[in-house]
Formats: sequence, C-alpha cells, structure tokens
Amino acid sequence: MARNKKTAKKGFKKLNLTLYLMILPAVIYYLIFAYLPMGGTILAFKQFNYADGIIASPWSGFKNFEFLFSGGKIFKVAFNTIAYNAVFIVVNLILQVGVAILLTEIKSKFFKKASQSVIFLPYFISWVIVGGFLYNLFNYEYGSLNTMLKAVGATPVDMYNDVGIWKYVLVIANAWKWVGYGSVIYLAAITGLDSEMYEAAAIDGAGRMRKIFSITLPLITPQIIIMTLLNVGRIFRGDFDMFYQVTANNPLLYDSTDVIDTYVVRSLLQIQDVGMTSAAGLIQSLISLVILLGVNSLVKRFQKDYALF
Repeated sequence: MARNKKTAKKGFKKLNLTLYLMILPAVIYYLIFAYLPMGGTILAFKQFNYADGIIASPWSGFKNFEFLFSGGKIFKVAFNTIAYNAVFIVVNLILQVGVAILLTEIKSKFFKKASQSVIFLPYFISWVIVGGFLYNLFNYEYGSLNTMLKAVGATPVDMYNDVGIWKYVLVIANAWKWVGYGSVIYLAAITGLDSEMYEAAAIDGAGRMRKIFSITLPLITPQIIIMTLLNVGRIFRGDFDMFYQVTANNPLLYDSTDVIDTYVVRSLLQIQDVGMTSAAGLIQSLISLVILLGVNSLVKRFQKDYALF
C-alpha cells in the first residue's frame, strides 16, 4: 500500500514537473517583456535625460502629466481610441459568433476546414502588407480604384483626403483581421456542446434558428462574456500598427484616425519627450485597469461564474 502511494506521488511530481517546464517559456517571456519594464513607469515622474539615465534623471513630479493635457489634443485622441475600440468589440463579436455558428452548419468536412483556413489566414498577415495593398488600391494618381474609375469615365476619388470614409475602412480592416481568430475560439466552444440537446430539440420540432437562439447562444454566453471582458480591458489602447500602416500615417486623416498610441509615438519622435510619453502610457494602463475592474464587478453582480476573477 505504501509502495503504491510512493509510486503515485512520484508520478504526480513527474507530471507536474512536465507541466511546469511547458509553462516556463511563457513565464520567462512575460517576466522579461511585461513585468520588468514596469520599473520604467518612474519615467512618467522624471525629466528624462539620456546622459543621466533613468535613475539619475531629475524628478519632475506631475509636470509631464500637465504637459500631456495642456494642449487638449489628448482628449480628442482618447475619444477616438475608445470609440474605435467600442465599435471593434461590437462588430467583431457579432461577426465572430455568426461565423462560428455558420461553420458548425457546414456538413462537408473538406469545405469546413478550407473555410476555417481562409477565414483564419488574415490573422497572420502583417499590417504593413495590408497598408501597402490599400495604398496601391486607393492612391489618387495611380491606384487601382481610380484607374478603373477613369477607364469607365467616372470621377477619381481622393480617398486620402476623405476623413469620413476611413472610419469604415478601419472597422472593415479590423474585422477582416480578427474575425477568423475569434471565430475559432467560439467554434471550439460550440463543438464542445452536448449534441443530445440538439437532438432533443429536433424531436420537439425546434428549427435551426430556434436551436441557435435557445441552445447555442445561451450555452456559449460564458465564453462571449470572457472574451468581451478581455477586449474591454484593452479599450484604452489602440492598435498602433493598424492605425499607422492602414492610413499610411497621413496627417490629413489625424482628426479622424489618430489614437493615443499613434499620438504618443509621433510626439516622442517630434519633441523627444520620454517623460510625457511615459505619462501617457501610465494613464492608459491605469484607466484600462479601472474599466476592466468595473466591468468585471458588474458582471459578477449579475452572474458570478461569468466574471474573470
């Protein structure tokens, strides 16, 4: 009996050691690139000098924050950041869940796998490539769109001077990039549902739409809420690569497409003020944390099991 316990304990330790070794690379990655850089947040309270370094640079108190808010531009880019992310969350959620449900309705295994691959492919395509493609498509002088319009006698469209249209271009580009990734997560959740519930519903005469709204959607609600909470936690952060590359960093579009991340990077390049940009990053992190905690508490109040923590 004691021998069996000793063998089981040894096997348990061996299994745990394997699991620890598997998670070790992720722990090291986040330790080096996520937690150690947190020490740099003191730059938000310093007048940084490259010669003195982070530690020796003089303290400036809250002057970096005052300078950040003095021009008023930060409020505009903050509004753009929140507005874009709110639209991204809603549009992507609807499309991701919808695509996942549609994929479950496909009977052909080959067509189903091919569809998944095609939908998931944009996730691996760099925003640099997307930006280059759109520039060659929308360029006023030699872009493909205007070339075709000229060929049929229509008036060319100056897309890079049209502020309003880029709101829709960015929403479409973001959906194109992320719908495939999110749909895979929801597809896995739907695939794991008990098929007997659908069979029982079919016996009761439930149609396809009734099954979706009465069985599928209610049962994947926990996954929907968790994914939404994770996205809400990033609502105060813009996708720098997308906003910078897709719009070709066009100054004429800043009023409509400038977000906190692009504004901070551009400010760093123009005025070389590391303290101000660090202050902006700190504010982003704190506000995102507060929003995440608030939404998580709200979810916990109605359904404790659906909350992140």
